[in-house]
Amino acid sequence: MRENTPAERLYNGIVKENPTFVMLLGMCPTLAVTTMAVNGLGMGLTTTVILTMSNLMISLLRKVIPDGVRMPAYIVVVASFVTIVQFLLQGFIPSLYASLGIFIPLIVVNCIILGRAEAYASKHGVIASIFDGIGMGLGFTLALTCIGMVRELIGAGKIFGIQIMPSFYHPVTIFILAPGAFFVLAFLIALQNKFKIGSARVGEDGHPACSRTSCMNCGNRICSGRMAPQAENKEGEA
Repeated sequence: MRENTPAERLYNGIVKENPTFVMLLGMCPTLAVTTMAVNGLGMGLTTTVILTMSNLMISLLRKVIPDGVRMPAYIVVVASFVTIVQFLLQGFIPSLYASLGIFIPLIVVNCIILGRAEAYASKHGVIASIFDGIGMGLGFTLALTCIGMVRELIGAGKIFGIQIMPSFYHPVTIFILAPGAFFVLAFLIALQNKFKIGSARVGEDGHPACSRTSCMNCGNRICSGRMAPQAENKEGEA
């Protein structure tokens, strides 16, 4: 199987396998810290640094860590980088550290980081693992920042603390509360799915115009388009 290029790893993490909008991972910080755009950006970049460094270290140690204790070992590696980043934030960006609060140490058990360690870094080389971490981290950062921008704009009339809405605008405060996080997340996921579906090429018969090979290798077993290649095969055999 061909190894993905660094550009493909970045694209997959940001768009195709976005951890928030596609894989629906890391919902706890996604819903909790995105009351403002700056919080989403800060949480995303913090996670990106930790994810990249953890992928790097786990990839280096993948042949040394015993299989039976790999998950505890991954947690120790992640916790080490979380502690370092936590001290740096506390010392140099105390306002962001105070805003993120308990969600910084909770990065240790973030399913995105542990998932990439188990699914990718433990099975691939250092360079590929680094780009995988950067791609997934940037995808997570983009998602959190977008959610934070929408919530802050509607709920406070601002983006990154800058007043955007006119003075007569009355903020919809529910959007900076917990229900607003669910509303915005659901809307952005639906919007992404609409663009994804709309960008699919459609053939004359109404099915996605994919090749026979890609269609038969597709994991979607209930797609009606899969019947076309099968019908062609049967006609050829007859």
